[in-house]
Amino acid sequence: MASIDIRRPHRLSQSEAHAVIDKVAARMREKFEVKTQWENDTAMAFERPGISGQIAISSNEIHVSARLGMLFFPLKGMIEQEIRRKLDEHFA
Repeated sequence: MASIDIRRPHRLSQSEAHAVIDKVAARMREKFEVKTQWENDTAMAFERPGISGQIAISSNEIHVSARLGMLFFPLKGMIEQEIRRKLDEHFA
């Protein structure tokens, strides 16, 4: 099993960061059939067969962690690149 661990600084308020994560999660659900659920005010869990993880918001950082099953292992680099691109797009 492969894992992804990406952190990005941000300067948004907690509510602004939460709104951005909601927007990104809606796109994930639509495009990749990912199930998402806020675990609390600062962490959203996401899951689909072969991938599970969490997006956490702190006062100055977004932290994406994910575990990839065997089916997605060969795509790890591409998945990491897309996560980094989206984080840069929304939080840079």
